[in-house]
Amino acid sequence: MSATTANSAGAVMAAASQSPARLAVRRFCKRPAAVAGLIVIVTFALVAVFAPWIAPEDPIKTSWSLIRKAPSWAHWMGTDENGRDVFSRVIWGARASMLAGVISVTIATGVGVPIGLLAGFAGGKTDMIVGRLVDAMLASPFLILAIALAAFLGPSLQNAMIAIGITATPIFVRVSRGATLDAASNEYVEAARALGNPPWRVAFRHVLPNIIPPVMVQATLAIAGAIIAEASLSFLGLGQQPPAPSWGSMLNAAQRFLTQAPWLAVFPGAAIFLAVLSFNLVGDGLRDALDPRAK
Repeated sequence: MSATTANSAGAVMAAASQSPARLAVRRFCKRPAAVAGLIVIVTFALVAVFAPWIAPEDPIKTSWSLIRKAPSWAHWMGTDENGRDVFSRVIWGARASMLAGVISVTIATGVGVPIGLLAGFAGGKTDMIVGRLVDAMLASPFLILAIALAAFLGPSLQNAMIAIGITATPIFVRVSRGATLDAASNEYVEAARALGNPPWRVAFRHVLPNIIPPVMVQATLAIAGAIIAEASLSFLGLGQQPPAPSWGSMLNAAQRFLTQAPWLAVFPGAAIFLAVLSFNLVGDGLRDALDPRAK
């Protein structure tokens, strides 16, 4: 056996000896954009958690002598129309946006994945009914449906998260159903059935673990959409209520002063842009890293 053949065989054996999780981490780390996005997300998460200690000022404290002051050493991002420190409000706004993104997607995942698993595994009339309901919900634009639900539930951050979670549920139903149909057709599932395992055991023991990767990718991308939805609802007055800081409500207040004080819109808008871009980059990186066909 030649040296080239031996080296190739050794590489194949080394790759086979690694766990799927390690291979996924290695593939993810080979994508600089995804790693950079993950760093930004971790930074936003730390800022959100430690906002009370990081923010230099009280985000709702007003000062009539500091109305619409330009960025300076005293106020790095300037002050708003009520003399409040924009930097502190952006930091606290990260808490509202990250919380809304994570909790709303958690709601959508917790509701959508079991329904999709049931529809894909049971088939028949159950699958048909679930499919028609999902199609009906997906026929309405995501943001329009979220606005309607938030308006019905009442303006608050909690109701906005519930509205976004309900609106995002159909896509998780569809993703988990498709992954379930794909996993259920594998030979090991047929073998589990042939051994006499009850359907619930086959579904949760053999099918559910194999639909987690696509659900993880969809969850990461959905958090980006949830952040935009929360900012949109807050912009319309249906999310975080003033004077509590939110990136969307800050943009709403800034639209009246775009020419006199552009920093009021630049900094919260940049925060939304960076957060959404980072989650999309991480989602793309996860999709490639969890793809078994990827190298």
